[in-house]
Amino acid sequence: FRGAVSKEKWVDTMQSLRKPLGKNISREARSLRYRTAMPGAPDGEYVVIQYRASFENKKSAVETITPMRDDDGTWRVSGYFMK
Repeated sequence: FRGAVSKEKWVDTMQSLRKPLGKNISREARSLRYRTAMPGAPDGEYVVIQYRASFENKKSAVETITPMRDDDGTWRVSGYFMK
């Protein structure tokens, strides 16, 4: 699962998604949920974290970041979404 996207591809994608939004103005934790199953992903340990955020060019957004615990015990981001 970890090798699905290279680090370079992840960084490029994140930069292309975030750049049009402009500078981050604020970010506030909204919710945190522990899960052992996620749609379209293998069973495992996940934490779904949602933030209320504001950017220069998007005043109101909800960011969802989903870390997954790998077999070696390290938590790594497996998903990032913005509404």
